[in-house]
Amino acid sequence: MMEQFHELIYPGSATNESETNREVPLKVCSVKAGGMMSLAIDNLGALWMWGNCPQQNSESGFSLVSSFTPIPVWDFYGHTVVKVACGNEHVVALVSEGETYKGEDLLCYSWGNNNHGQLGLGDTESRVCPEIVETFNQDSPWAVYEVSCGAFHTALLTCKKRPNDKLQSTCWTFGLGENGQLGLGTTQNALKPEPVKELPEYAYLISVDCGLFHTSVVSSAGDVWSWGMMNGLGLCPDARFTGTDAGDAISPLLITGTKFNDPVQITCGAAHTVLVTNGGYKLWSWGRGRSGALGNGKEIDVLVPGVMLWPPLTEVVKNQESNNSVEEDNLVKKGSEEVTEMENKLSLAMEEMKLLQSKLTIMERYAGILHGSIFGKPFAEDDLPISLQNSDTFDIAKAWEEMLESADRSKLIRLEIFYRNMLAGVKDKKMKRRIQEIIQEYLPSVTPGK
Repeated sequence: MMEQFHELIYPGSATNESETNREVPLKVCSVKAGGMMSLAIDNLGALWMWGNCPQQNSESGFSLVSSFTPIPVWDFYGHTVVKVACGNEHVVALVSEGETYKGEDLLCYSWGNNNHGQLGLGDTESRVCPEIVETFNQDSPWAVYEVSCGAFHTALLTCKKRPNDKLQSTCWTFGLGENGQLGLGTTQNALKPEPVKELPEYAYLISVDCGLFHTSVVSSAGDVWSWGMMNGLGLCPDARFTGTDAGDAISPLLITGTKFNDPVQITCGAAHTVLVTNGGYKLWSWGRGRSGALGNGKEIDVLVPGVMLWPPLTEVVKNQESNNSVEEDNLVKKGSEEVTEMENKLSLAMEEMKLLQSKLTIMERYAGILHGSIFGKPFAEDDLPISLQNSDTFDIAKAWEEMLESADRSKLIRLEIFYRNMLAGVKDKKMKRRIQEIIQEYLPSVTPGK
């Protein structure tokens, strides 16, 4: 597709007649794939699609026909397609109201299979051609800025066209809801876009994505919510995709115990989720681990976010080998024994790095869970005691005294409750042990013949 030439010239994009007649080389700016179809937006704002594309059928009026090469969606001629998403058999596109995109003038169009209401048009009739989703038409107070499609449901992010002092956004969902993937507190389908009301009112959502039967969003503050199959984790046990599982989350669940700094994007696979944080330098994953989908070196399912092995250690090895290629050549001349020794040391170092990274991930997760159970909030770097931040030594008595002096009333109450619960647990264990000792002392005296 990159090598093709696009004869479509939008009004106003050509300066003279000769330029209008000249073929313009295409550049792909965005590409999406889902089900058995793919879509791409070029540098002129035109939309192309290939694979199983919606087509007019003389009998039923709708069918999916295979296109082996990209074809343009002429319905958007004279407009700019900014974003697009697709599910198994449906497409949702954000298109400028005029010729060019001006910031808050995007209209939402949908077409394709609509047997679950995934087009958001208020019915279950499939569409061959794009139709505007009236909830987000030119008169709507909402400006759409993100869109994602699951297999049979759709999610959108919007903000107010006339924002107030507080940055506010809303997540809307529609389509199939039998596993709670709409987050609307029910397992019913939704034929029109409905807001996910359980999300905080003033959380600004920067990214949304739909898995097969779950949905996830992340806010600018680093909070992540998931909902749908298997408590929003996207796990699909035994590949049973029908019926409601008692473990499904029908409303958003906030993922606690971990602080996600500087989030960038969240994306969902069929049964797992990946989050990009720290401005793109850190990756988290959770959900089904089959085939190594979580990138943590294992194939087991993970129920809480864990840090991925990023950057991959294999890349470190490759870079090291590339940088030392000249030195290795010299070592070969000096003797193969020195080369073998160096490779063995490098291999041992890489194994130690893997082990340390694995231990660090476990310690980070444990610290987050423990800190959350005591203080009721995720662990952050500024929670480290000052004595530990400034040196490599840690005076636990001094750190505890400083924390008590600086704590507010609510934190002190929570600490007291935690202490009392812990003390009660210790007393219970001592009592049980004493009862066992009394029983052991008493049993010989009641034994027959004594």
